[in-house]
Amino acid sequence: MQQAIDVGPFDELSDPRVLAELAAAAEQRGWDGFFVWDHITYRAPVRAVADPWVALAAVACATSRLRLGPLVTPLSRRRVHKLARETVTLDLLSSGRLTLGVGLGSPRNGEFEPFGEVSDPRERARLLDQGLEDLTSYWGGEFEPVPVQRPRIPIWVAGEWPHRRPVRRALRWDGLFPTGLPGPDELAELAGEIRAARPGGGPFDLVVGIAPGEDPGPWAQAGATWVVTDFGMQPTLAQVREVIDAGPA
Repeated sequence: MQQAIDVGPFDELSDPRVLAELAAAAEQRGWDGFFVWDHITYRAPVRAVADPWVALAAVACATSRLRLGPLVTPLSRRRVHKLARETVTLDLLSSGRLTLGVGLGSPRNGEFEPFGEVSDPRERARLLDQGLEDLTSYWGGEFEPVPVQRPRIPIWVAGEWPHRRPVRRALRWDGLFPTGLPGPDELAELAGEIRAARPGGGPFDLVVGIAPGEDPGPWAQAGATWVVTDFGMQPTLAQVREVIDAGPA
């Protein structure tokens, strides 16, 4: 099991210099990853929101070992050819440390219809699947340069418990990030389904978010390969620093 910090780049954390400093401290304290949310806007009381890609570039330059990336980017509101350029550039900048988290996104945050984005969940799902296929084609050589990581940048697919369609989607890629899990027993259930669907084995990440101070042990026993400490929609600088300084459990 590896452990990471996962923050919304909001309000006190909307300055990429602050995020870079936190990531550097996390690396020094022995954390394995540093991830950020990807949003254009967010529901109240959040006001200030940083661009995740600029922030991740700052994180990449401030660190040398941490795995980094967005958790998660809704592919339906991204121009995939632009995302291909961004992800490859970030993979090069970080010397191959990028993991791309993707999902449908949520309309409750008010960042679809007000900006002319697709809000229908079925269409967003279709765009997600098509976007992933197009993205891997760009990474595979349609665009140059290609990513540092081969055969490609790892992709984690998010999905809300108990829906199984995101699980089936994730099985085509490199990992599953289930949200809304009631507890470790449900994660163990998913882990069993994944093992049954992948009899040949091979690397596949099962990622779970926990609250600050929560014991990651039961989640690791249930099958988590990554446990990320999630600070919710109102992360404070003091709280994140305290958790980072305490180090991974």
